[in-house]
Amino acid sequence: MSAVPGAERTVAPVDLAALPGLQRRTSAVLIASQMLGGLGVPISIALAPVLATEVSGTEALSGFASTAAVIGTALVSLPLAALMTARGRRPGLVVAYAIGAAGAALVVVAASVKSFPLLMLGMACFGAASSANLQARFAAADLAAPDRRARAISIVVWASTIGAVLGPNLSAPASRSFAGTSIPETAGPFVWAGAVFVLTGTLIGVLLRPDPLLTARALAGPGEQTRAGRSLRAGLAAVKASPRARLALVTVAVSHTTMVSIMVMTPVDLGHHGAGLELVGLVISGHIAGMFAFSPVMGWLADRIGRLSVIGLAAGLLSVAALLAGTAGPSHGQSALGLFLLGLGWSAGMVSGSALLTDSVPQPARAAVQGLSDLTMNTSAGVGGAAAGLIMSQAGYGWLNAIGAALLLPMAALALFTARRHPAPAKAEAEAGISS
Repeated sequence: MSAVPGAERTVAPVDLAALPGLQRRTSAVLIASQMLGGLGVPISIALAPVLATEVSGTEALSGFASTAAVIGTALVSLPLAALMTARGRRPGLVVAYAIGAAGAALVVVAASVKSFPLLMLGMACFGAASSANLQARFAAADLAAPDRRARAISIVVWASTIGAVLGPNLSAPASRSFAGTSIPETAGPFVWAGAVFVLTGTLIGVLLRPDPLLTARALAGPGEQTRAGRSLRAGLAAVKASPRARLALVTVAVSHTTMVSIMVMTPVDLGHHGAGLELVGLVISGHIAGMFAFSPVMGWLADRIGRLSVIGLAAGLLSVAALLAGTAGPSHGQSALGLFLLGLGWSAGMVSGSALLTDSVPQPARAAVQGLSDLTMNTSAGVGGAAAGLIMSQAGYGWLNAIGAALLLPMAALALFTARRHPAPAKAEAEAGISS
C-alpha cells in the first residue's frame, strides 16, 4: 500500500487475506484497553460528589464535580475526532487518556490545597478519559466487515462491564490506601485512576498497530484520502445528506439522555421508599448489567435483523422501563426490573445507533461524524441529568419517567419514517446480512 499524497499518516501494506486476523488483534487490544480504562472512571467518580463537598465546604456544590466531568467529555469529543482524523485512532486515544491522567493529578492537588476551581478544571480534564472509552467502540468498527460491524462495536461495549461493576466497589479500598498520607482519602481513588489511564494509554500506544482508522482509509483507495473529505464540515454535510445518519445521531443521543435522566434520580426515589444503600447498590448493579453485559446480543441482532429493527427494540425497552420505574412506588422489585430494562434499552440504542452511523457516512468523514455524535450525546445527557433534578423536585419521579418516555416518541417516529422512505441500499443490506 503506497503512501497517498496529502495524507498525514500512512500505514504499511496490508494483505486483504490478513485483514480478519488484524481485526481480531485490534479488537483484543481495544477490549483490554476498555477493561482498564473502564475501571479508571468509576473507581473515582463515585466519590467525586463527596470530594466536591469537602473542597467547597457545602453540599450545594456536590453535583458540580460530576457535571464538570460530563462537560469535559463533551468538549473534548470534537478535538479528539479532529486529531484522529488527521493522525489516526492510536494518537487520539493516547492523548485523551493522557489528558484524563493529568486531570486526575489536578484533582488530587485541588483536594490537597482545597481549591474548588482547580477541582472543576481537573474533573473536566478527567472527562477526556471517558471520551476515549466512548471512541474505542468506533475504532473497533474501522476494520470490521459490514456484516459484523455491530458485533465488533458491541464486544468493546461489553468489555466496559468489568470496570463498571468493579470500579465503584474499589473506591473504598483505593481511599484507604492513602490513609495517613498528605493525600486526602477521598482523593485517593483519583491517584489510582490516573495510574490506570497512563497504563491504558501505554497499552494502546504500543499495541494498537497498525492504526485501524488509517488502515481502513488506505484500503478504501486514494480517492478517499482528501483532507476536505475528512473535515468537520464534511462530516456535518454527510449527516445532513443521510437520513439514516440523522436517525443514528438521534438514537444515540435520545437513548443516552433518557437513560441518564432516569438513572441519576432512581437512588433518590428508592430512598424515599425506604430502600437502604445495599438495595440501591443492587438495583444500580442490575442496571449496569443491562447496559453492558448483553451488548453482544444487541450487536448480533443489529447485524442479523437490521439496525432499524434494533432501534425499534431500544425504543420499546426504554418505554417499558420508564413505565415500570415510574409506577413502581414502594415495589423495589419493580424498580429493579425497570432499571435493568433501562440499561438493556440503552445497550440496544447505543450499539445499533453507533453501527448505523458508521454505515451511513463516507469513510473519510466517519471520525468527524463519530466525534459529533459523542458531543451531541454527552451534551444532551448533561442537560437531561441537570433537568432531572428539577423535574424530580417539582413534579416527582413518575413525571420524570413520563417525560423520559416522551423523548422516545420522536425517535420511534423517525425510525419508522426512515425505514419506509429511506431503506438501506440493496448492496448495503446484503453486506449487513439484513436481507438474509
